[in-house]
Amino acid sequence: MTGTLAEDVKAAPTGPQRYSDGYSPRDTTPSRARRDVTLCLRTWGLDGLVDDAQLIVSELVTNAIRHTRTRRIGVSVTRHPEHVRIVVTDTSRTLPAPAPAVPDAKAGRGLQLVDQLATGWGSDRLATGKRVWVELTTDKAPS
Repeated sequence: MTGTLAEDVKAAPTGPQRYSDGYSPRDTTPSRARRDVTLCLRTWGLDGLVDDAQLIVSELVTNAIRHTRTRRIGVSVTRHPEHVRIVVTDTSRTLPAPAPAVPDAKAGRGLQLVDQLATGWGSDRLATGKRVWVELTTDKAPS
């Protein structure tokens, strides 16, 4: 052995920062998920993303409650160098589709709002249901 222990030990990369939690489908779940995502983004210093993230999380979690029979909703936020990815999972394998725009409609515009706020979004079927993901660029957030 030629070096000291400190010279031989290398730090392992830790990957992106991530927060995740699971929720039961209750009336209070969207507000709890909004609160948790807000706390996460503020902890990371990404306050500029909070308003958009709150609307997006509220819409996706509410959709999971209203349009599926899921017993569990997962929410995760992952911070990458250029963007934040928000993922909402549920046990339904039916992928979301934006409703056609109806001028006087009182509901049904949520995914259109998500589309306008997000840098990108989509959904994927999983063996256990689906995931709906949304990306927000971090250039909206102060450094």
